[in-house]
Amino acid sequence: MAKKKKTVTKTERKPLFKGVKAFFGNRQTQTIIGAFIILFAVFLIISFFSYFFSWQEDQSQLADFSNKNITVKNLLGKIGASISHFFIYNGFGVASLYIPVLSFFTGVAIFLKGSLKHLKKYWGWGILGMIWISITLGFFSAKNSLLAGIIGYEINNYLLQFLGKTGLLLALLFLLISYLVIRFKFTPEKIKGIFPAKKIVEKSENVDETIINHQEINPSIKTVPTEKEVDESTDFELSVKDLKPTIEKHSTVVTSGEETNHKVEIDVEKIVEEQHVEENLSSKLVKDFGEFDPTLELGNYKFPTLNLLRDYNESISVDQEELEAHKNRIVETLNNYNIGIARIKATVGPTVTLYEIVPDAGIRISKIKNLEDDIALSLSAMGIRIIAPIPGKGTIGIEVPNKKATMVSMKSVISSAKFQNSEMELPIALGKTISNETFVVDLAKMPHLLMAGATGQGKSVGLNAVLTSLLYKKHPAEVKFVLVDPKKVELTLFNHIERHYLAKLPDTEEAIITDTTKVINTLNSLCIEMDARYDLLKTAMVRNIKEYNAKFKARKLNPENGHKYLPYIVLVIDEFADLIMTAGKEVETPIARLAQLARAIGIHLIVATQRPSVNVITGIIKANFPARAAFRVTSKIDSRTILDGSGADQLIGKGDMLFSNGNDIIRLQCAFVDTPEVEKITDFIGSQRAYPNAYLLPEYTGEEVGTSLDIDISERDVLFRDAALVIVLAQQGSASLLQRKLKLGYNRAGRLIDQLEAAGIVGQFEGSKARQVLIPDEMSLNQLLDGEKNNS
Repeated sequence: MAKKKKTVTKTERKPLFKGVKAFFGNRQTQTIIGAFIILFAVFLIISFFSYFFSWQEDQSQLADFSNKNITVKNLLGKIGASISHFFIYNGFGVASLYIPVLSFFTGVAIFLKGSLKHLKKYWGWGILGMIWISITLGFFSAKNSLLAGIIGYEINNYLLQFLGKTGLLLALLFLLISYLVIRFKFTPEKIKGIFPAKKIVEKSENVDETIINHQEINPSIKTVPTEKEVDESTDFELSVKDLKPTIEKHSTVVTSGEETNHKVEIDVEKIVEEQHVEENLSSKLVKDFGEFDPTLELGNYKFPTLNLLRDYNESISVDQEELEAHKNRIVETLNNYNIGIARIKATVGPTVTLYEIVPDAGIRISKIKNLEDDIALSLSAMGIRIIAPIPGKGTIGIEVPNKKATMVSMKSVISSAKFQNSEMELPIALGKTISNETFVVDLAKMPHLLMAGATGQGKSVGLNAVLTSLLYKKHPAEVKFVLVDPKKVELTLFNHIERHYLAKLPDTEEAIITDTTKVINTLNSLCIEMDARYDLLKTAMVRNIKEYNAKFKARKLNPENGHKYLPYIVLVIDEFADLIMTAGKEVETPIARLAQLARAIGIHLIVATQRPSVNVITGIIKANFPARAAFRVTSKIDSRTILDGSGADQLIGKGDMLFSNGNDIIRLQCAFVDTPEVEKITDFIGSQRAYPNAYLLPEYTGEEVGTSLDIDISERDVLFRDAALVIVLAQQGSASLLQRKLKLGYNRAGRLIDQLEAAGIVGQFEGSKARQVLIPDEMSLNQLLDGEKNNS
């Protein structure tokens, strides 16, 4: 009975807590509280300054606060004098002025709905500063408690008994230095940098060398040549042949019996040869202005720093006793079946240990492969996996889970030299292999990735690892994400980087797509973008996006002809099975088309699903997704659906995965990136200057969107009333229903559906779903149709 009563009390308190939280979360409440704090801070500032001039006269009057005949000289009356006396005289003295100043800025932040994160830091450091100032003033003015306040005065007297004046002075000086170093990061190097006289002299002596080095580091920044320099740099060879032929024409004119000779000359215009330029125009543009830089618009963009990611203890502890015990049990089990071992080797990884064995001559590999369950039984471990043989090694591998798994952090794979020095187009750091090496792959060469696994085995963490890798390596101008999240909660953190990295349809509010209809429109819009990009590649006479962008950077493609820099587009679908269930072919068809054609123009797909069945991952999709990432599944059938082979059912979960990009299957421990880490990264990027809008995809409108133009009652089909009755009685607005009930063809049934929509009987087109019926019963239908008839 007591437990029941306690439970009821908790359930009664929950609505009250929610009500209080909702009250303070209301914008009107925040505005009122902010205004109050601002005005109260002004009240404190005025009363504090007035107190400095009237504290001696007012101090004796505060004893009889309620007496109306007693007045005070403080500008804000007895309340102002009392509050000032409490904070200044009985508190921290002059240092108390920090309280109203910071209260004012806190009120402004609440009033304008600003961020309170920095103010928390200022409050903390401010209180420490107030205490130090109060004690220091108490040290130098021991008799005047107004400067130090009673707190500073009493602490100063207490410390003097133990440290003495010299010791207390040294302690105060140490605290001041510590405060400046920790709070403002003052160091001897920074103080030395305040006096740059020597640097200026060195800079003036080596100015030519500095300019040359600067131009070598950043060739895109060049001085604009003058008109005279352009004229001198352009070498025109002008060769003119001055031809002056003289043509003599003798004509005989008879005048008064005598012959007269006239010499006629003709002027030939000079022939000027065409001017020739030795240097190509595009090469000259590159020489004058440098290559085109797509990142110039966000030139001050800073990539996320490594300290945003969390550190874990990732030292792999090699337990010799465990290795020896496993080795003995493997050898003993194989000996029981007359299988001898010539050599055995162990490789300890973060999650599993790989035992490579070389059997004696004449032993059949299939015999060892069939002993998988027996070895698992002898080792008392789950997830035993036998690789027979290991590709390229000529040995047989037995993967055994470690008793103590090691966490693989995202920071360790991102900070690895293999990832940082990679020159891949779209590098992805998935995790670490059994040999504890960072595994980095290029999404541009995959070219699409299919991820599958049971619920809670690490798919969402894997998607976050993929997106985090690209955020740490690619500039916002170089890659854009199209995020589809039917669950509506997994990818919401990436809303903060909408104007940096996300792409969306025009006239849509949210960049992360959760509605099925918008998913269909987005996929078809990507198909339009794909066709448009192929047209650009055809015009530029290149084969892929890498060659196209290189040609555009070299200024060989004219933007006036429609050419532009093309960023990579990565389409991420978090739960593909839900889309297939709700939309079916309308989703599968554009995805299959993108998977077949989009790799050359820089559109890459990452599809994740927790239900790897054949009706979700169809043959068309599997054929175009050679790269597969399989987390733990519950059956061998699901493993074969993903990997075309077993193995995924023998994983141990928690990020343990198999990656296949062709024939080889590699076992990895996926890098772990937690939600707070993703939030820090997106906040860091989102706080920087961004593009005006998200990257806009081409606009797409469905073909069958219905029509409301057929409003002429006289043009309605003769079966209009019968069709309306069928739809209302069945409460299902579909053309196929009219075809069956009224024995009509598809075209006529479609026209009837359009007329029913125009009459307001059925709703608009909703993809593969039946239209919504807006009339509840036959009586309402008759009233609607009779009313139309009377109005006409």
